[in-house]
Amino acid sequence: MIVCVCHRISDRDIRRVAPSCSSFDELQMDTGVSTCCGRCEDCAREVFTQAKVATGTVALMQEPHPQPKQAATSVK
Repeated sequence: MIVCVCHRISDRDIRRVAPSCSSFDELQMDTGVSTCCGRCEDCAREVFTQAKVATGTVALMQEPHPQPKQAATSVK
């Protein structure tokens, strides 16, 4: 299916290129997807993420563990 009508980029194109891209921004630079009108961005991001997960080339985003705050020490 065509994802980006402006640049005629299909879901297959995105899946083919996604493993070599480290981010969605890089996919945009390589293919031009979602760089014109932007209407395809949500779909393109979804296909990109699915392709990265399917090929195991994505590090799942995890919430960073909060750092314990040090108690304030009073200086006398």
